[in-house]
Amino acid sequence: MHRLDAPASDSFMLWIDAVGGFWVCLADTVTLGQPTCAAPAHVFILADISTRHAQIRRDAEGYTIEALRPLRVNGTLVTAVACLTDGSIIQLGENVRLRFRRPHPLSATARLEFVSSHRTQPACDAVVLMAESCVLGPQPHSHLVCRDWSQQIILYRHQGLLYCRSAGGLIIDGSECGQRGRLAFNSHVQCKGVSFSLEPLQS
Repeated sequence: MHRLDAPASDSFMLWIDAVGGFWVCLADTVTLGQPTCAAPAHVFILADISTRHAQIRRDAEGYTIEALRPLRVNGTLVTAVACLTDGSIIQLGENVRLRFRRPHPLSATARLEFVSSHRTQPACDAVVLMAESCVLGPQPHSHLVCRDWSQQIILYRHQGLLYCRSAGGLIIDGSECGQRGRLAFNSHVQCKGVSFSLEPLQS
């Protein structure tokens, strides 16, 4: 079994071969802002926004976003806190626009997609706000849609550790693990012709 390399970290990059790269955040509260050492954010966005522009929070009721600087949700100015639902458009400052997606109604995991041309640092295709699990697969309700896959792989959290499972045989870091195995933040996973890797990010 593998031990998480950086148990204090709350984010990692997920590189899915032939699909893309995704910034996965495990924390219940995620701060969006410009890259800086003075006031670090959880997710760095290269744009003309504040160093701590907004905070997204997940709880038992769903997701909310708190305005720390000028913010709109679906065109409406937010001066305090607003609820986020599947398809909500978040605007940070004048130009940064993100789409909030919660594709699976039975899962609290969500995804942030860029509508504007801005990008994160390091660059990614989307930001995943991972609750208890994250589904990778060909179905449209998957958290990360992998159109050419023939099966799904589920990342999930258990007792502070990260695991994955699949009906296909998993190979994690070169070792056959059957249908379930524990992941490190630098693991490489293969399953029936598909593969992905994790890369740790500093908190």
